[in-house]
Amino acid sequence: MKYLKVIAFTHKQIELKELGKLVICEENLTDKLQQVKAEFGITELFYLATCNRVEFVMLTPQVVDKEFAAKFIKALNIGLCSHYMGTFVDAASIYEDRDALNHLLRMSCSLESLIVGEKEILAQLRKAYENCREAGLTGDGLRMFMNCVVKTAKEVYTHTNISRNPISVVSLAYRKLNDLKLCSNARILIIGAGETNQNISKYLQKHKFSNFSVFNRTLSKAQKLATDLNGEAFILDALKDYKRGFDVIITCTSATEPIITPEIYASLLNGCTAKKTIVDLAIPNDTAPEVLEQFPVNFIEVCSLNEVAKRNLQERYLELTQAEEIIAQNITEFCMMLKQRKVELAMRQVPEKIKEIRNTAINSVFAEELSGMDAQSREVLDKVINYMEKKYISVPMVMAKDILINNN
Repeated sequence: MKYLKVIAFTHKQIELKELGKLVICEENLTDKLQQVKAEFGITELFYLATCNRVEFVMLTPQVVDKEFAAKFIKALNIGLCSHYMGTFVDAASIYEDRDALNHLLRMSCSLESLIVGEKEILAQLRKAYENCREAGLTGDGLRMFMNCVVKTAKEVYTHTNISRNPISVVSLAYRKLNDLKLCSNARILIIGAGETNQNISKYLQKHKFSNFSVFNRTLSKAQKLATDLNGEAFILDALKDYKRGFDVIITCTSATEPIITPEIYASLLNGCTAKKTIVDLAIPNDTAPEVLEQFPVNFIEVCSLNEVAKRNLQERYLELTQAEEIIAQNITEFCMMLKQRKVELAMRQVPEKIKEIRNTAINSVFAEELSGMDAQSREVLDKVINYMEKKYISVPMVMAKDILINNN
């Protein structure tokens, strides 16, 4: 537990628009994480980026403080100038040991989210962990912590009303979009085929929107979402040549630079001067600030949802106490499990030692006596020895666990 460390940059200390500067491009993500993992002697590592946080979860014996965080972020080489580096490091929240686990559990239960009660964070957390596990960045240690994280989140969502009438960034964005009273055949361009756009697409389908064009870097993913929406799929590069017009752009990608530039937006307008709508749920925004300066746009972004998020927290305040009690109980149980695991690891040589004693007794100490025994007697003796061996292996394990439990 003492090796569990978290460096967190969240909406609580950093403006969402600025937070995007910490997002690592997916194309370089694994290489950068492998590099810092080796450079800083980190045993296991995974990275999480959502619309309101960027976090690094690690197992390491290193002292993780603001100085470490500065060196760590600098080593990632994500292009931060010294000013932003200092600002972000000052705003970083650093957790370790039990506090780190408590933070992860609170995060998975959405207690640390911009929208308390939204369940999307658990799926995002699991996906981030799985991606890093498949890349060989994590091992058995973080696997145990993640099992606790998932178990706790499920209990909170099951046994409290914190997610009743669930609200999420996606649902709030759709509500604002719905306020514009668009017609059902509005031409909608969806940029990015990830989970966020998949989720908002479900709202659009449910409310009978039907005219979709999906753009994504990986064409197969665009095709899958387009098939679900009965729309058309395009490679992302095709956006600059798209001339069929649009009414709404919904965008959410992992790009670290704007996708919708003034040049691309003007090309998409294709001479139309009407006011259009952009729903930008990406951090950092996919829309260049110059687009909003040069064109009339109804702009919906994550930052604009803050006031609704605050009201949501007040409405769910009574559920927080119960959720925190479930979290505390799970931390206690997990700490006990870790102690039991330490006992098991410490005593894993017991079976080998007992087998060594048996082999020495049979092949050396009592070899002469055993050679004079008849087959039936030898069979009986083997059964007795096997029985005793099993008991001598299991009894110390059980006794050690009982002592551990009783002492706690």
